[in-house]
Amino acid sequence: MESTAALALPDLWDRLVGTQTDPDLWVVIATAVAALAVVVPHTLWRISRNAITIAHEGGHGLVALLTGRQLTGIRLHSDTSGLTVSRGRPYGLGMILTAAAGYTAPPLLGLGGAALLGAGRITLLLWLATALLAAMLVMIRNAYGALTVVLTGGTFLLVSWLAGPQVQAAFAYAVVWFLLLGGVRPAFELQLKRTRGGAGDSDADQLSRLTHVPAGLWLFLFHAVSLCSLMGGGRWLLRL
Repeated sequence: MESTAALALPDLWDRLVGTQTDPDLWVVIATAVAALAVVVPHTLWRISRNAITIAHEGGHGLVALLTGRQLTGIRLHSDTSGLTVSRGRPYGLGMILTAAAGYTAPPLLGLGGAALLGAGRITLLLWLATALLAAMLVMIRNAYGALTVVLTGGTFLLVSWLAGPQVQAAFAYAVVWFLLLGGVRPAFELQLKRTRGGAGDSDADQLSRLTHVPAGLWLFLFHAVSLCSLMGGGRWLLRL
């Protein structure tokens, strides 16, 4: 048993840090179309947006920890809204970065994923995503949020361990395309709500109160990050 474990660990490490074969270009394009199909239609977006909310709130939580704030909990709701609570000074750079991390997290995660896929690190991407979801689960404070993260993390785990290389590649590309494309829509939704007089306590409005910079400029930042990430990540995925 010890010798089997000794042989398995190096093989496991080689899979993690090694490179995998890129899928055919038609697979890359097909996964982009599939991602668009669950982002553009409103009915499917109401369901798929839960995954963007996980990334959004995870971004808040991760940056809160990195800036020295105390993360107390994350809640995910069935209407695809979420709430991340952290303790610390209610002002300053740490609070600003934490508030700005939500809308920028999904596209930046997509950009990072595209960089990994461009380098052939398909297995590493899947395992990193699983690890991040497992870490996030510890901070979830409601049943719906826990169920959402468990189902998402379980999907990544099953694909990582049981699926063949081609399925893993297609799944990884579909996820990254979804983060890149799905990361664009929330900023436009927020802009629409604000033009109708809603979302008065949005991340952009909180940032405006923290920095005395108009909320519209923060919305411009969200748009710029998501669109630039889509263009840069798309070039990596399409090998342009």
